[in-house]
Amino acid sequence: MRYAYFPGCSNHASSKDYEQSTQAVARVLGVELAELPDWNCCGTTGVTSVSPLLSAVLSARNLAIAEAQGWEEVVVTCNSCFGMLRRAGDYHRQDPAMREKIDAALAGVGKKWQGQTRVRHLLDILVNDVGLETIAGKVKRPLRLKIAPYYGCLLGRPRNEFEDSEYPESMDQLLSAVGAEVVPYDHKAKCCGGALMTTKEEVALRLCYEIIGEAQDRGAQVIAVTCPMCQLNLDGYQNKINARFGTNFKMPVLYFTQLVGLALGLRERQLAIGKGFVPVKQVINF
Repeated sequence: MRYAYFPGCSNHASSKDYEQSTQAVARVLGVELAELPDWNCCGTTGVTSVSPLLSAVLSARNLAIAEAQGWEEVVVTCNSCFGMLRRAGDYHRQDPAMREKIDAALAGVGKKWQGQTRVRHLLDILVNDVGLETIAGKVKRPLRLKIAPYYGCLLGRPRNEFEDSEYPESMDQLLSAVGAEVVPYDHKAKCCGGALMTTKEEVALRLCYEIIGEAQDRGAQVIAVTCPMCQLNLDGYQNKINARFGTNFKMPVLYFTQLVGLALGLRERQLAIGKGFVPVKQVINF
């Protein structure tokens, strides 16, 4: 299986562990991720809040590159990138005035896009293309962990055919297939605060406190995530959360690719496990 791949800014910077584990798991499963040449930032939350048009054009440029190379689908790992690139497609197909502006901007940099490129999350690829049965058949070290899958608020928004916006289940299915005990909890698709952690920290800290708190109350040993920002907020701010709310959270937060990789027999160095703030060896025996 071969796909065009848009890594996004985080995977080349703050979340290199996500990138490394993504590539390692993809190799084991026979998935080739061909990185788009000359890609640019998708625009994400910051740009969108200032100019929806600019963020749409930035995302559309990446999809135009993919289309020019003959790709019909582009795979992403970041929930924000997933949402931004999909939204560009929605604008192009559903809003004639916005489509005209996007096309004009792309023409100014020598690009053209028909607006039909399909954007897919890596989680979708693993569950629906590779398949749960195939992945289960490659498990060498079943996960014997109680895991709370945290999808964040963007994976199902804008609404799409892949994941339910209120109660997603694909990661539950994937983790169960590799031997984990999936912990059900109500906060699996609630917002972690995202970039509010840099502007309205008190709001974001409370959101993260509620997510981690319910996961812990339900018996989870690990939280699994699909997004770099979610991982940073839930993992990197636990000391602040503990100080603010009088808790003693020590909850490891790992990318779903890292956990799947462990089950497939990959070692922690191959998956860049241990790069987070909360130690993982308290629950994962390497």
